[in-house]
Amino acid sequence: MNIREDFLPLNRPSIGEKEVEAVTRCLRSGWITTGPLCQDFEEQFRCLTNAAYATSLGSATAGMHLALRALGIGPGDEVITPSMTFVSTINMIAFSGATPVFIDCDYGTLNLNPAQIEERITQRTRAVIPVHFAGAPVDMAPILDVADRHGLVVLEDAAHAVGTYYRGIHAGGFGRIAIFSFHPIKNITTGEGGMVTHSDESFERKLRLLRFHGIERDAWKRYGKGGNPDYDVAAPGFKYNLTDMQAALGLAQLERMAVLNRRRQEIAELYLDGLRDVDGLDLPETPPYPHVHAWHLFVIKLRSMTRERFMARLGEYNIGYGLHFPPTHLLRYVRERFGTREGMLPETERAGGRILSLPLFPDMNNDDAAYVCQAVREILS
Repeated sequence: MNIREDFLPLNRPSIGEKEVEAVTRCLRSGWITTGPLCQDFEEQFRCLTNAAYATSLGSATAGMHLALRALGIGPGDEVITPSMTFVSTINMIAFSGATPVFIDCDYGTLNLNPAQIEERITQRTRAVIPVHFAGAPVDMAPILDVADRHGLVVLEDAAHAVGTYYRGIHAGGFGRIAIFSFHPIKNITTGEGGMVTHSDESFERKLRLLRFHGIERDAWKRYGKGGNPDYDVAAPGFKYNLTDMQAALGLAQLERMAVLNRRRQEIAELYLDGLRDVDGLDLPETPPYPHVHAWHLFVIKLRSMTRERFMARLGEYNIGYGLHFPPTHLLRYVRERFGTREGMLPETERAGGRILSLPLFPDMNNDDAAYVCQAVREILS
């Protein structure tokens, strides 16, 4: 096959004229930090998820940090979570002073195995953090059941799950806490940003205090027409607010979410069809229960070639790739601090040594997907 001249990246945000116009209008308005556009973005995202509340933040990591802090999770507490996730979640558990307790994943979907949760619960367990991996919903029913029976908090890591549905319910719509990401590679982006959805009014007040220095009123309410610039601090807080400039981008992206996700699904189907019979390759499996897959990532698993060799060959074909994710329980810091070790999560480790993400973004065309399939076939042959 002929090698393409231009590089096909792993991901590229789909930014159109509507996004450019929305951000430009915000810039020209004279108000670019947290304000009415953030409020509008929160309301529209709340409606998408059918949550009672939605709080915008500077990142999903900030959301996880504030959620754990607002819940009072700290030293002596344990939080059950999969190892097959981005290290951000583990970092925030560590920052809180709590201990992550890892459970294994399903090799096919890379989602956590709910059957293992109950056996890891102790008197110190406070919360469970399920991850909707790559846009496929984790099986929430058994997770919610075991959490309710043991009085545990559920925090959905929904960083991959804008547009993900489980049995007709959007991620974040289960009446629990969910944390979304709007990083540039996510299904919709605000450049950087995140959102926490939930159903508790007192938790909402805590989040809003913590996200901006402990000040109860947003800047646009203090400095807008007729506002009072005076303020008091109810508790020490952080600087984790989203800006109106970012919210303008997010609102325009949210309008296109269905179209963007539909295109992701089309590309994923081209991959599934084009790579179905390739020897030495395991394709991503989809959950058996009713769901809508957001296809944030397309993660293959290599069986007949080392990942290092495969990545080098993809580079020769001018194709980008990603690694989502190295098992977090095997990362040096986690091993040294929490005493985790190789061999404790066999399915996670089996998958972790083989996974590789192929290019997947809405502005890819069918020829791009066909090129990747042909390259993968040639490399593995």
